[in-house]
Amino acid sequence: MAQETIKVLVVEDHHVVRQGLVALLNVADGIEVVGEAADGVEAIAQFRKHQPNVTLTDLRLPRLSGVEVIQRIRMETPQARFIVLTTYDGDEDIYRALQAGARAYLLKGMTSEELIATIRAVHAGKSHIPPAIAQKLAERMGAEELTPREFDVLEQIVRGKSNKEIATELDISEATVKTHINSLLGKLGVTDRTQAATAAIQRGIVPLESLRKPGP
Repeated sequence: MAQETIKVLVVEDHHVVRQGLVALLNVADGIEVVGEAADGVEAIAQFRKHQPNVTLTDLRLPRLSGVEVIQRIRMETPQARFIVLTTYDGDEDIYRALQAGARAYLLKGMTSEELIATIRAVHAGKSHIPPAIAQKLAERMGAEELTPREFDVLEQIVRGKSNKEIATELDISEATVKTHINSLLGKLGVTDRTQAATAAIQRGIVPLESLRKPGP
């Protein structure tokens, strides 16, 4: 019996990277790229049109993030299989992607052999998380969750706002701001606002794209 061809959708906003992935995958045995997308909205349209077996997606996309793409498509097609391919290895990025339903998480420094093997594994119903990624995910799973308000305060800290400005922005007292800051510093395992802002960005807790939008 002939091997089933794995239909792949490639979602990547950088044209050169996307074309490189398409060229690489189209010469791999048993794999065919059936669609491409440069942003999240286009990704959903291409998925509906081509119904790929596996979707390879970046996390940082225009219009809709990779996580949002996974969530929306899996609401329509629960069996849809996704591989996240990204330059970001922050533990929050990993957690969100896998929580949304991604079967594998690869960094863009991986080899072509690993990429192709992962596509085949995911198509076969398996998951693939490299050891370094798995370690970060384990650390994230053991971390104490920030409350929604602590997240709001942290986002304002990353924006460089003072306690007074945060209090005004969130319509709470400065004393309450200080209470939230003390709590989130403990949860993040840092000692000051600068370290908190750095951790928020490095770990993907505050997505960089959210900082391009005006504050709440």
